[in-house]
Amino acid sequence: MNKFLTGTALAVLFSGAAMADGHTAVFTPGEGPLDWASYDAFAAATDLSGQSVTVTGPWTGDEKAKFDVIMAFFADATGADVNYSGSDSFEQDIVISARAGSAPNLAVFPQPGLAADMAGQGLLTPLPDGTADWVAENFAAGQSWVDLGTYAGEDGADDLYGMFYRVDLKSLVWYSPAAFDESGYDIPETMEELKELTDQIVADGGTPWCIGLGSGAATGWPATDWVEDLMLRTQEPSVYDAWVANEMPFSAPEVVAAIEEFGYFAKNDDYVSGGAQSVANTDFRDSPNGLFAIPPDCYMHRQASFIPAFFPEGTQEGEDVDFFYFPAYAEKDLGSPVLGAGTLFAITNPSPGAEAMIEFLKLPIAHEMWMAQGGFLTAHAGVNLDAYQSDSLRAQGEILRNATTFRFDASDLMPGEIGAGAFWTGMVDYVTGASAEDVAAGIQERWDALN
Repeated sequence: MNKFLTGTALAVLFSGAAMADGHTAVFTPGEGPLDWASYDAFAAATDLSGQSVTVTGPWTGDEKAKFDVIMAFFADATGADVNYSGSDSFEQDIVISARAGSAPNLAVFPQPGLAADMAGQGLLTPLPDGTADWVAENFAAGQSWVDLGTYAGEDGADDLYGMFYRVDLKSLVWYSPAAFDESGYDIPETMEELKELTDQIVADGGTPWCIGLGSGAATGWPATDWVEDLMLRTQEPSVYDAWVANEMPFSAPEVVAAIEEFGYFAKNDDYVSGGAQSVANTDFRDSPNGLFAIPPDCYMHRQASFIPAFFPEGTQEGEDVDFFYFPAYAEKDLGSPVLGAGTLFAITNPSPGAEAMIEFLKLPIAHEMWMAQGGFLTAHAGVNLDAYQSDSLRAQGEILRNATTFRFDASDLMPGEIGAGAFWTGMVDYVTGASAEDVAAGIQERWDALN
């Protein structure tokens, strides 16, 4: 199976990287819940002996160690000399190197906005023919991922420039299973049921939600995630896209309604731990602590898949805390939309090795290798969910697989002055008393002033 490294060497390499995250690999090459057959077929068909493939991206430290494992298997399959370099200043470095003509073969972009800008400047190469059709057919909500990776090139023509790899999931509600069981609460499957549960908790003398927007200079961003999720649950994806692109103004009734839907939860004293006045001042990292109080200070907390990093030490996911999908409205019939983020691969210096890397990343095993190491989610519909390191990650992977629409975090796609400025501060103004109409109009005025 292995052209250049022995199976034993690869097993040691894989186990070493996995142990960096405090875990031991549960398989050796050729074994376990990974699609080794696709790897063998790729290795048999691909020979890059004597060639080099260079990759750069934002992953450093433990993330780099995990990705290096995957690159080692690519090197072993192809014979190429592969080098990945991670940088904390990736966004600046890649633009400088691309303009200087010294870019690596591939770059891993943490946001599509920069990739789109570079494509428009002629600094990226479109992905090989047929890649868009492959993504549409093989990723959950595949057309969403095609749309997110398709940009106008220097000639103005739209092409697929990016293929997504690692995904972050935001459409989650965290809760205490023990508190739910003791009170006899069921997991809501629709937004209507979630609102009914919210009222039931109040009627039973409890407080349904913990919500905190505090984040230092970035205070307000958690509310933007709420609004984005609610836009996807109240409007067609095309409306969301028009909003992100400023083709529909921020002050449009559709956006105002989504802000007010957030207010339904956040501006009701009975619904929020500490009352509505605490929302703007509670740090988002401290906000979920109410789930773990006895009796609970709150029963639910809407936040992305990264929030367990801020749970009390020793918290066991699936036991002390669990999550469910932030549900859609049954009456809207908009499917199961998911909000999130993700990293995408793009070709910055074309070569046969760069194209081979894109082909490799189509393989389920290229995703399963990181799934098995932890800290990774993918929209690839062909992966074996059993490869996920934990039940929690597996359940999140199932949410991604069941998504009918995926959309990237809107504030990350908007101009920085809006998405990481006026939108954040506007949400703080809203929860502290301003009307949704005034907040939305103010954000649009800022956006108009950029033009």
